[in-house]
Amino acid sequence: MTTYIFNVIFAVVWVAITGSATLLNLIFGFFIATIALWIVRGEMGGPGYWRRVGKVLSLLQLFIKELAMSAIRVAIMVFNPRMDVKPGIFAFPLTVDKDHEIALLANLITLTPGTLSVDVSPDCKTLYVHALDCSDPEAARRDIAEGFERKILEAFR
Repeated sequence: MTTYIFNVIFAVVWVAITGSATLLNLIFGFFIATIALWIVRGEMGGPGYWRRVGKVLSLLQLFIKELAMSAIRVAIMVFNPRMDVKPGIFAFPLTVDKDHEIALLANLITLTPGTLSVDVSPDCKTLYVHALDCSDPEAARRDIAEGFERKILEAFR
């Protein structure tokens, strides 16, 4: 029953996205949704599916919180008349080891104001990060490990 409800929802979303509210387009959307749900049926029906959705939403919530907090920190640095910043690059040892996890972590770091993922070592064990304020690289490493990296591991493993 849940799959059928998702199928109908996806068909309606298809109609909304295509902008053609015809019966034929709704049937086509239903057909496309059926194929898509058939492909992911094992994932969707499993007990871990909803738990994983919750973990991904938790990661999204952490990102939004970090985005807001770091934007405020960068704004304070910029408006400070002394502009007391110590930029630098530090090496972050990776716990994540899959390509999609490394890419997600690097992108989350880059999207957060004040930090930028520079490079990944050839062995994929180290991520190099540029920080606008690198006065305490150990604290920055700890924040990434206990924040984004931990949430990525929870969501995708």
